[in-house]
Amino acid sequence: MLDLTFEPPKPKVIQGAQSDWELVIGLEVHAQVSSKAKLFSGASTAFGAEPNSNVAFVDSAMPGMLPVINEFCVAQAVRTGLGLKAEINLTSAFDRKNYFYPDLPQGYQISQLYHPIVGEGEVLVEMGPGVARLVRIERIHLEQDAGKSIHDMDPAMSFVDLNRTGVALMEIVSRPDIRGPEEAAAYVVKLRQILRYLGTCDGNMQNGNLRADVNVSICQPGAYERYQETQDFSHLGTRCEIKNMNSMRFIQQAIEHEARRQIAIVEGGGKVDQETRLYDPDKGETRSMRSKEEAHDYRYFPCPDLLPLEIEQGWVDDIAADLPELPDAKKARLMELGLTDYDASVLTAEKEDADYFEEVAAGRDAKLSANWVINELFGRLKQDEKSTAESPITAAQLGGIVDLIKAETISGKIAKDLFEIVYTEGGDPAQVVEERGMKQVTDTGAIEAALDEIIAANPAQVEKAKVNPKLAGWFVGQVMKATGGKANPKAVNQLVAQKLNG
Repeated sequence: MLDLTFEPPKPKVIQGAQSDWELVIGLEVHAQVSSKAKLFSGASTAFGAEPNSNVAFVDSAMPGMLPVINEFCVAQAVRTGLGLKAEINLTSAFDRKNYFYPDLPQGYQISQLYHPIVGEGEVLVEMGPGVARLVRIERIHLEQDAGKSIHDMDPAMSFVDLNRTGVALMEIVSRPDIRGPEEAAAYVVKLRQILRYLGTCDGNMQNGNLRADVNVSICQPGAYERYQETQDFSHLGTRCEIKNMNSMRFIQQAIEHEARRQIAIVEGGGKVDQETRLYDPDKGETRSMRSKEEAHDYRYFPCPDLLPLEIEQGWVDDIAADLPELPDAKKARLMELGLTDYDASVLTAEKEDADYFEEVAAGRDAKLSANWVINELFGRLKQDEKSTAESPITAAQLGGIVDLIKAETISGKIAKDLFEIVYTEGGDPAQVVEERGMKQVTDTGAIEAALDEIIAANPAQVEKAKVNPKLAGWFVGQVMKATGGKANPKAVNQLVAQKLNG
């Protein structure tokens, strides 16, 4: 387990014209379930298809069409709940959420309100080395996504694409435990990381596969503590919901602006209206979208087309037994291998990065492997705008370079040249070293001969180095230059020290 110090949430304090104010934030994260088929039909969920090409009769609400639950989507929701240490409800039920919009052909959304499939859980959010906060999950429910209205293809008309209609979503609802913009973004980052490790959502925010609705309210110091004691929401200010946030940076900016907007209203003697708002990143402000509906406005009632969903504990246990190692456990294990908190955090941020590193480090020096993966590989991939999955150099090849360094077949400097060759041209590292004569010179006789020539040619520099030992580095550099960078640096340093102090 990670050695963490749990801190109570530290509220973001904003100074108003009349008093200090604190933020209270809760998030509803909509995560698209990683599944080839939709929640209630066999239609494809592939992104980027021609408009209205991935639509089954039930998705388009053709008369007489009935939904059929996708068992795999249910398993993915259970898997997510288990990954968030949440309660799995063996009995859940679907409801109809009624509202009318052009991209919702049924006139209702099939969702879960009263009996969600996943109950209370938690997300551990690290706010710095060794410091963490706990954000409680209230529930996770399954629901179908709506379609997409397109307004920029024609000046006089809007178009509707139903490809997303019926795609399975998990709505992950947090408690109002988050107290600042940075913490909100960190929570979404951590949740996305866990979902990607579990394989239940790809977390692609650019494609809309992970979206956050951010609920923001303000309160005066001490009010949140009273809420915690009583669980009475009246101690908190009126909340406004900012819809469809798909950027960590925009989440932070929107929270900051919305908080200041609410403070200005309250201090001006006004009242904050509970409403749904949108964030405009170009103007850096939120604007009203609609008044905030309550459950009764949607006229929820049990979906008559779907029986209550009943699952067996044995099935849940089988899913639990197949869970992968999650980020916190992996990070703790890597730190036990001698990696720093920073290194382990970088390497476990993405599952594909962690998998790559573990293949490089298998049977090798973990710290040396981490240095090469983080500094050389990640640095070069970032420069080339490539992901680890697109890396031109495989984990086996990079592991081979690490082996050559550890065996002192090549020096660190030569290793960087070798990395560049293998990255751009490919090939087996050991074979490249052999064919191109890149082996490190370990013959102390050859190194000593080169050093003697340099000493003989530079008597004045020798005298200076004897007075100031720091100047010994000049001789090391000259030997490395004379040997084409192939001399063993350790052997060079030892011989220089002996010669100058002898």
